[in-house]
Amino acid sequence: MAFHHTNRVLLTNKFVNGILSHPSPRTDTTVLSVAPLTNTAVAAAMLDDTRLAILGCLREPASAAAVAAQLGAPRQRIGYHVRALERAGLVSPVRERAHGGLVERVLQASAASYVVAPQVLGPLAADPAAITDRFSMAYQLAVASRILRDLAELRGRAERANKTVPTLTLDTRVRLPSAEAQHAFATELANAVARVIEKYHDDESPKGRTFACAVTLHPAVATTNPNEPSPEAGAPV
Repeated sequence: MAFHHTNRVLLTNKFVNGILSHPSPRTDTTVLSVAPLTNTAVAAAMLDDTRLAILGCLREPASAAAVAAQLGAPRQRIGYHVRALERAGLVSPVRERAHGGLVERVLQASAASYVVAPQVLGPLAADPAAITDRFSMAYQLAVASRILRDLAELRGRAERANKTVPTLTLDTRVRLPSAEAQHAFATELANAVARVIEKYHDDESPKGRTFACAVTLHPAVATTNPNEPSPEAGAPV
């Protein structure tokens, strides 16, 4: 059984430093690697095949004409979509340059990639409190949705305050030989998490800070090994 110990330790240290060392405010002006979309109109402005292709091209600064050439599409059509993306705040000009006797704007996407946050769905967003079966995939999806919602909100607050957010992510794979081992592993993991929470939880400290903690487990999705067994059908959804 192999765990990615190096990655786990690195990420844990990042979390500890975030709490104990008070990291410096973010001052870089580079494009975000991932940006959450929390506005319905902005998400709607992006969700078009042509506009998604344009944003892909504009991960690096380029003109609308250069994007049109790269996509093999008419300049007028690409210009129309670029203006719509700019109005939505998904594209912005970074500089101007002379080209063929004209002044050409060079633009760039607001992020390299995006996540559509549950805020976009308003009252239709998944809510864990509305799921009665806590062992179902529906509940797991709702909890994942809540994590996205909270992270999007925290990201926005942190950017407005020019601060960082202490977070922790443990991402690994474990291969279990049998259903019995799955049950034993899940039970031991749940008990271990409960013990750590009970040890450190403090309702009384005036300087305390509450953190959301969710531990989820699901069958790994095979992307490179065609012989990886698929999840069994018939599980509750």
